[in-house]
Amino acid sequence: MKLQSPKATLDKSTEDTFNFLSDVKNFETLMPENISKFEVLGEDKFLFALKGMPEIVLKKKEMTPNSRIVLGAAGGKLDFSLIADITEIEANKSEVQLTFEGEFNAMMAMMIKGPINKFIETLATNMPKAINTIA
Repeated sequence: MKLQSPKATLDKSTEDTFNFLSDVKNFETLMPENISKFEVLGEDKFLFALKGMPEIVLKKKEMTPNSRIVLGAAGGKLDFSLIADITEIEANKSEVQLTFEGEFNAMMAMMIKGPINKFIETLATNMPKAINTIA
């Protein structure tokens, strides 16, 4: 299953955007309002839970400076990745698209597609405001 967020346009360079997304504690500012738990577990790992959903631990798996960050499930029953692709538009303007990729059986995919789609859309929607508050 592969889901993509709308592209978020940011008034920051690709380097600033990459640095913001590289710091896992910044993901708290991107989370939806229905978050029930957020905890940084290390410099490359965080845990979060949305109301009515199980806790999910994400860990940095791969980083390509100023262009891509891949977060993956750290343990748990589901194996998936959350990928942030960063593209330069102008010197101080960049664009981010989030992609969720995972292998799920048909029943599971049907159940989680809606909530995951809404989740990554919310992360992308919250990104411009969150990143612009950082100097």
